[in-house]
Amino acid sequence: METAPAYGHELRHDPEILRTALADAARRSFWLDDPARPESRPALAGDVRTDLLVVGGGYCGLWTALIAKERNPERDVVLVEGRRIGWAASGRNGGFVEASLTHGAENGELHFAAELPTLDRLAEENFEALVATVERYGIDAHLEREPTLTVATEEYQARAMAAAGGDVLGGAELAAYADSPLFRAGRLDHHGNAFVHPAKLAWGLARAAHDLGVRIYENTPATSLRSAPGGHVVRTPGGSIHAAKVALATNGFPSLLKRIRPFTVPIYDYVLMTEPLTAEQLAAIGWTGRHGITDSGREFHYYRKTADDRILFGGYDAIYHRGGRIRPAQDQRDESFERLADHFYSTFPSLQGHPFSHRWGGMIDMSTQLVAFHGAAKKRTVAYSAGYTGLGVAATRFGAETMLDFLDSVDHGETERTRLRMSRRLPVPIPPEPLAYPLIQTMRRAVAASDANGGKDGLLLRLAGMFGVGFDS
Repeated sequence: METAPAYGHELRHDPEILRTALADAARRSFWLDDPARPESRPALAGDVRTDLLVVGGGYCGLWTALIAKERNPERDVVLVEGRRIGWAASGRNGGFVEASLTHGAENGELHFAAELPTLDRLAEENFEALVATVERYGIDAHLEREPTLTVATEEYQARAMAAAGGDVLGGAELAAYADSPLFRAGRLDHHGNAFVHPAKLAWGLARAAHDLGVRIYENTPATSLRSAPGGHVVRTPGGSIHAAKVALATNGFPSLLKRIRPFTVPIYDYVLMTEPLTAEQLAAIGWTGRHGITDSGREFHYYRKTADDRILFGGYDAIYHRGGRIRPAQDQRDESFERLADHFYSTFPSLQGHPFSHRWGGMIDMSTQLVAFHGAAKKRTVAYSAGYTGLGVAATRFGAETMLDFLDSVDHGETERTRLRMSRRLPVPIPPEPLAYPLIQTMRRAVAASDANGGKDGLLLRLAGMFGVGFDS
């Protein structure tokens, strides 16, 4: 007999306790709230020419610029960022580095079944290349190659873990990694897992790219793209860039290629960071290792420790704001912060009342296949990569390689990456407003109902899966 769900949308703790714990939490990303944050580079003023223009200064753009110079040191590369390097998803995420390019085996089977062996191998190669790059350039990203503990908080999740085979932890074995009254079983995944300080990774990639000769302009939004003799012209408020080739790494922000815009939707994710915990507090919850934790629900949480033993606790809510616009005000949502605090104290009751130092949120770019898609346009002189759906810390490096493969294919031919289905087929498009909001809310309710119904998908989710559409938090 199933018990009440471990987590829900209704608060189980006194709201005053939650608000008190959140009262002094800074409303900004913990990772970006760092005295080591580099000074902003100057904006573009005037007109420049380049072999390759990269639009976007998050992970995807930074990887593209860096790898472009590694492949061909003589290639002139310019990168423009609308605000500051790593200010968006790259500086606000949880810092989980996962090798997977498919958002897990089940989603990979749904969309890329015939290519899974190839994708698994490419994912492993990409993960190892990321680690090697961090080490080669001395990037102080707090890289830790530690496992992730996936826990079952419901009986049906524990049964599914057991049915899948392998080593399933329970009882004292599980409590040795994390001791919570909500945990029923767990699985430790060492393969292709690491953790980073996400903002320091972005800053380090920018420094490495600059040292190789990439010209980086911050506070330089790209406003338009048009074809011109010998390539393309991208306009900015302070000038223009004439580029032979262009790589678009703007992810959830509106693409300069308008035909790509229907394939991503801005979904907002929210995160809490605690004040540092003592060794005694961590021992009381059994979390003395450096591994991260995630639970098995469709509406799931992710949590990990920082270098100074804070706990980051995020996820569960995946919010689409009516109209689909990207607004700074949407980075804050007190309802989600209180729900996260409530769930955190339910997970670790001995920490009830422990205060939070930061609360923040931000946009991630969701695609209907829950993983990125890549491609090229204008006779392969413009490439794009988008739709990372919150799993981009490692996968953006793969997207960068794929975009460069497309741009170089005129001279060097196809590659294994450009022949993949995710590089040759766009996901199912997302309908425009006013249809998008009610449709996404309906899907969110269906996901919540699936979790509440022992993981059994209703008709809507089953039909969506048949048409290649996925949704979770």
